[in-house]
Amino acid sequence: MPRQIVLASSSRYRQELLARLCLPFATDTPAVDESALPAESQGATAQRLSLLKAQTAARRHPGAILIGADQVAELDGAAIGKPGGHGAALQQLLAMRGRTVRFHSGIAVVDEASGQCLAGCVATDVTFRALPREALESYLQRDRPYDCAGSAKIESLGICLVESVRSDDPTALVGLPLILLTSMLATLGIEVPPR
Repeated sequence: MPRQIVLASSSRYRQELLARLCLPFATDTPAVDESALPAESQGATAQRLSLLKAQTAARRHPGAILIGADQVAELDGAAIGKPGGHGAALQQLLAMRGRTVRFHSGIAVVDEASGQCLAGCVATDVTFRALPREALESYLQRDRPYDCAGSAKIESLGICLVESVRSDDPTALVGLPLILLTSMLATLGIEVPPR
């Protein structure tokens, strides 16, 4: 009998990405404190929170395979969070124009039955175009990316803000690095593509 797979995230972007693997899955939204720890790097924060989300959800899903994910954007060594609203999003985009931002996409897979945990992080460097304020305002009015770290939806109109993207995994920037995830699932005996 196939193992239940649970994505420990309410993000529709992550759900859409996981659906690409053609594996049936459920979702869970674990409540975790997403604060960074003192002196913790952004990559370490993303990886730790991914694992924490998967482990927290595992308590409610006996025998399941849990997938946790988290993303932290970094500019000049400081984390950039989800803006939550228009004003904060505009300030983020103004600060990032003409600059390169590193997005740390953490991923963790927990086998609740065996207790085995796998975790990693994929970095993506995004260089933003030096667009005028009016263009950024227009973008924000159309895409409303207030739930995205860095205030840009690369999978949508946000692509027009970007000059270049460098990563080992093109899905990492959207929030779920499928290349690394596929390898982790294979380690736990979950075949992708499914047979």
